[in-house]
Amino acid sequence: MNMPLITEAPPLNADDAGSLRVGGTRVLLEIVIRAFQDGATAETIVQRYPSLALSDVYSTIGYYLRHSTEVNAYLADREQQAATVQTRVTATQPQMQAIRDRLLAQKK
Repeated sequence: MNMPLITEAPPLNADDAGSLRVGGTRVLLEIVIRAFQDGATAETIVQRYPSLALSDVYSTIGYYLRHSTEVNAYLADREQQAATVQTRVTATQPQMQAIRDRLLAQKK
């Protein structure tokens, strides 16, 4: 029996802001990859985010393992964007930093 080998694209979709989401969900690529990097299995990730399909999580992890340089560059860029937004919000709304500091202190 001949089984056709089909190349499939990773289940990633860019939203209007350029954020990559997994499958047809609102779950961000960085959420899945960071969970995987922290030791979570695909099954655990799906338990945390039930809108995800297990096959999409496995495909996303496989894509990350094959293209870790590119994905890590994307993740670093996303972290830089988040830091820029944080700096802008803190500069324009100093009371927000005080609230954030207080909440982080309570968490500890």
